[in-house]
Amino acid sequence: MPHKITLTGSATGPLREYDRYVAFDMREKGSPSAPKGLKKSTFISYTVFVAKKAFNKTGLTKKSIMHEKILIQGEPTLDIPIDECPGEVGVICFQITVLPNKNDKEKNQSDAKKEPKQEASAPSQEQKNKESTKQQEEQVPVSQPVANEQKKEAETVQLEAKEAPVQEEKAEAEPKPKTLPNQPKGTQDLVSFDDIIVPEAFLTTRPNPEKTQKVINFVKRTGRLDEPLTIEKGSNVLKDGYRRYVVAKTVKMDKVPVVYEYQK
Repeated sequence: MPHKITLTGSATGPLREYDRYVAFDMREKGSPSAPKGLKKSTFISYTVFVAKKAFNKTGLTKKSIMHEKILIQGEPTLDIPIDECPGEVGVICFQITVLPNKNDKEKNQSDAKKEPKQEASAPSQEQKNKESTKQQEEQVPVSQPVANEQKKEAETVQLEAKEAPVQEEKAEAEPKPKTLPNQPKGTQDLVSFDDIIVPEAFLTTRPNPEKTQKVINFVKRTGRLDEPLTIEKGSNVLKDGYRRYVVAKTVKMDKVPVVYEYQK
């Protein structure tokens, strides 16, 4: 079982942007007391690595991350180069959450108390308006021409209702083209990296390091693989492209382009 880490606080340094992720530093105070004979820990410094996609969803910016209180959940890593990880402990972030400020929380509680009172008074006013409208309708008799016009409108609505399903069926029958921007030629779909199953025969082999490095350089330059992986439809078993699988794992890609091979 991997070790889990949970951190709360604000960034203690500027946000650093890389190809597919961002990094920033955090601190946590050490224990106020230590066992007899051991030195106390004043604080522990962490370097947090977050995927750009997850970071952008929080709405944080380079300036606000220094002031907002955030919650980090992840696991420690020893695979990050020291020049990218100045903290004592590197943390791969699986989830990042912006915690509400104390002032915002008090304001939300105050607004929540006011809303029930407004909702309680609203039905009574709405009910009065309905009763007034109903009385006016009862007092005004409907003339014969108006009645005939209403009948025609009702027949028109029924006719449109019958034609609508036919138009919807035609729209559904027309296949919508699937667009996969910034993906290699021939890509049929994007699949989560964790869903791909690698056969034992691939795991016992080691791709050529020079060719592998060329693909890594291509990904860093373009942000995508040079060719899609081939997987079996339904089972997601890898059929071809083990080198590109290794590259995707090295650069920590969330999703990879694939071509399906159907079972015979």
